[in-house]
Amino acid sequence: MSIKPTARVGLAALIVVGLSVALPLSANAARQSRARHGATKPTIVLVHGAWADSGSWDQVIRRLQRDGYTVSAPPNPLMGLATDSATIADFLHTISGPIVLVGHSYGGEVITNAAYGDSQVKALVYVDAYIPAKGDTLESLTGAGSCFHVPQSDLPNLFDFVPFPGAPSGVVDAYVKQSVFPRCFANGLPAREAAELAATQRPLATNALTDPSGAPAWATIPSFAVVGTADHVIPAADQLSMAHRAGAIVARIDAPHLSMVADPRAVTNVIERAATHAG
Repeated sequence: MSIKPTARVGLAALIVVGLSVALPLSANAARQSRARHGATKPTIVLVHGAWADSGSWDQVIRRLQRDGYTVSAPPNPLMGLATDSATIADFLHTISGPIVLVGHSYGGEVITNAAYGDSQVKALVYVDAYIPAKGDTLESLTGAGSCFHVPQSDLPNLFDFVPFPGAPSGVVDAYVKQSVFPRCFANGLPAREAAELAATQRPLATNALTDPSGAPAWATIPSFAVVGTADHVIPAADQLSMAHRAGAIVARIDAPHLSMVADPRAVTNVIERAATHAG
């Protein structure tokens, strides 16, 4: 049975009216609950990086939820810094109360921009992440020690480049070659797990590599950094340099680039430390 256009309009109107009533009531109920029971724990928002998805946070999510935190891991579009940071910023605006915002790898650049000017974000946590200053790009922050730092002519040996509909001129999706993924991006993980992650990776639009970062949120928001000392993508020395520039509290752990997969307990501990600070 088909629905007449007028019926669809009526349903849409009901939804809009319902939301306009429900959202203020929900926010008011949340405020009343906090007044009765005291300050609640901050919401933890986890932002994945390139060549990954929100599933990379699964083990951290389980630990945080077990410890009583509300956790969200929204998808990062991986379509370029402006789009990605705006998407995450819009998501943050749907949350009532304090937020601890966590980013892994390229997700660090995204949270640096998404949280700028957002008074609800009380702490930033960078997990094996880029921590850019204004004007920095992924390309400029990827140092000589990175497994991704190669001459332009060698990039086809690391990545598969795939066109996508509606892409800006010269922009394609980049996938890490499955033969490269385990030793570079997923070093330190069991071979089977690394192969599965390589097969399910999400691509990064190549404009994200050269999009300049804006004014950094870490200039006004307390920051924490998990530095994996066995990281092949962002060497520990580069992570430490960025973390110190941002004034971040640093936790070094013996882990590879995907530290939240390799050592979720250590990563969770740092996030909860940031949450305590935020509270």
